[in-house]
Amino acid sequence: MAKDFKENSQAVQSHLTIIQNVIQRMASNSSASKAWCITLVSAILVIIADKSKVDYAWIAILPTVLFLALDSYYLALEKGFRNSYNAFIAKLHSEDLEQTDLFVVVPTGGLIKLFLSSLISFSVWPFYGVIIAMIVIARYFIL
Repeated sequence: MAKDFKENSQAVQSHLTIIQNVIQRMASNSSASKAWCITLVSAILVIIADKSKVDYAWIAILPTVLFLALDSYYLALEKGFRNSYNAFIAKLHSEDLEQTDLFVVVPTGGLIKLFLSSLISFSVWPFYGVIIAMIVIARYFIL
């Protein structure tokens, strides 16, 4: 049965397209999390500066931490779907691909493990670390 599925098979191409679209969506969601975090934290700091309530600057930490977790979750899903994609390609090239492998779109690699590795990834901490540093600077030096 493995010989029925080749790289140019319409079913294989459709499956790969579905996984690629899911991976792209997770990357877009991760990017949107960063954009929303900047927008929300900036708005909070502007409102606090306008009202001269310097002690409330720490409120901006809450959305930062929440978006950090959300961003890490999307990155974990993206990694899981990339693992799934790579496993599918490996089966395709080794001619071990079965019909039951088609259109199964689930992340592989353990979501908790992937989430924890995403939490400490280079695409997360520099960004959110800078946001937190800016909140601290705004609290003590600007506001």
